[in-house]
Amino acid sequence: MTGGFSRRRQSRTSKKAAAYYYNRAAEWGEEVAIDYKFDAYMFGTAVPDIERGQMADIKPYFWQTDTAIALNSWCYTENNDFRSAGDIICDLVDIVSKNGALLLNVGPKADGTISDEDTAVLTAIGDWMQVNGEAIYDTHVWRTFGEGPTKVQDGGFSDGVKKNFTGEDFRFTAKGDTLFAIALKANDNGEYHIHSLRMQEHTAGMVYHGLVERVSVLGTDDAPAWTRDENGLHIKTNYTSDKPITFKIKLN
Repeated sequence: MTGGFSRRRQSRTSKKAAAYYYNRAAEWGEEVAIDYKFDAYMFGTAVPDIERGQMADIKPYFWQTDTAIALNSWCYTENNDFRSAGDIICDLVDIVSKNGALLLNVGPKADGTISDEDTAVLTAIGDWMQVNGEAIYDTHVWRTFGEGPTKVQDGGFSDGVKKNFTGEDFRFTAKGDTLFAIALKANDNGEYHIHSLRMQEHTAGMVYHGLVERVSVLGTDDAPAWTRDENGLHIKTNYTSDKPITFKIKLN
């Protein structure tokens, strides 16, 4: 009985807190959000959060992942198992392509300082975002989140599962008439094939029937060579990186 009463009381408190917060935000003219896990709020009243995990597919609603740079801890401890910046960037791209957002935790030391390992990861993410941020900020989902052979495990507590992305794994975001196709791993030969942009008439599914006007690569002024046929959009570039590469594609 005590446990049941506690849950009911918590539910009433949560509702009152949400009502107060949303009503005050409306008065202030501010856009706000409440994130929740499991069934803390009724679906549609707040943003669902997946702890240390992701969605396997695109969602029609906005959602969030919360995870940490360290796989084994939310705070700083000695001998933390730190994730690489490249792995976190790949997760970020995958999450955004599926209508989600990434909340990344950094655990400070007891004196409030950030460890060298955390700093290195954050700096590398920042460097990538400085070049590729327009493919992340203020974008929306496309008709499909991506393509490629590597599958992402659905649900929470799966960020420790290593994803061995290949140069065939793409994630898509869009902004206006621009499509961003992000290769999660660079190919050694600089060749990329985006099958979701193949030319094929009177075919249902994910085939894109519009025109591709221009293709560029974020991070370089060198224009890549590209062609398009019934098998896809084929790109050849000399640009390479040890992190995801973004192709900026002007559509019509």
